[in-house]
Amino acid sequence: MAEYYDPETYPQQWNYLQSGTIIDQYMIERELAHGGFSSVYLARQLEDQVQVAIKEYLPRKLAHRTWNNIVVPNSEETRPMFMRGRALFFEEAKVLATLKHHNIVEVINFFQANDTVYMVMTYDYGLCLDKILHRKILPTTESFLLTVFCSLLKGIEIIHAHQLVHLDIKPANILIRADNDPLLLDFGAIRKFPSHPSNHRAKVLTNGFSPVEQYENHGRLGPWTDIYAVGASMRACLDLKIPPPSNERAKQDTLPPATKAYKRKFPEYLLKAIDWAMAIRPEQRPQVVAELVQALTP
Repeated sequence: MAEYYDPETYPQQWNYLQSGTIIDQYMIERELAHGGFSSVYLARQLEDQVQVAIKEYLPRKLAHRTWNNIVVPNSEETRPMFMRGRALFFEEAKVLATLKHHNIVEVINFFQANDTVYMVMTYDYGLCLDKILHRKILPTTESFLLTVFCSLLKGIEIIHAHQLVHLDIKPANILIRADNDPLLLDFGAIRKFPSHPSNHRAKVLTNGFSPVEQYENHGRLGPWTDIYAVGASMRACLDLKIPPPSNERAKQDTLPPATKAYKRKFPEYLLKAIDWAMAIRPEQRPQVVAELVQALTP
């Protein structure tokens, strides 16, 4: 008989690792964030008390945590998907551990425990760009945009050099540290390009920031895909709101070009670069990061 899990009766406190829990060589301090597939915790290395961020694979539609912190599939039907996702998460951790750049979150360790997998990352202090925009903490100036996005593009170029695309670049995944120094977070959607059609993975979409090819079942993904998301993130800094979804723009584009909407507020070269990065069709955008960087050079 398949094991059955009822989320209505399942104790809420078991969804997350509790403060003080020791796992491998780390002690959990508190939860930082959670999504449908994972949770992120602030933790401390037992040996030297250095703070780190730990990401735990726990897809809540597929699995749950038992009283002794073991993660188990919700049923025999969800077991294959849980196991496949766990393997992909571990592979993601191994890939990220090879990506080293000042503007990319650094994976410093990964391990298996509690029948699931964990990714250990450096912990940086700052505020995510979406919160900065929402609270209007910093003025959106030419200098701010160039400082943040030119630095961010250097990190993205390293990702692309490894034949990988991030696929989830958006203000919520850009941490702004001191001196407007950006850090790209959350590599849960990362995948190789060009990808093989048989390499099916769950789609990760963020309306307003994902380009049309991410909506398509056989869309051709590449550096131009991340470049659209960068352009949309820059446009969000101007509009202080999320751009229209690209699949809606493909049917009827109601978004006025930045060159028209902001021609009296920002220099033309900057607005042209944003519009170019946000072209609806992939072939009409910069094809590599270097092209966009050049366009953002006054």
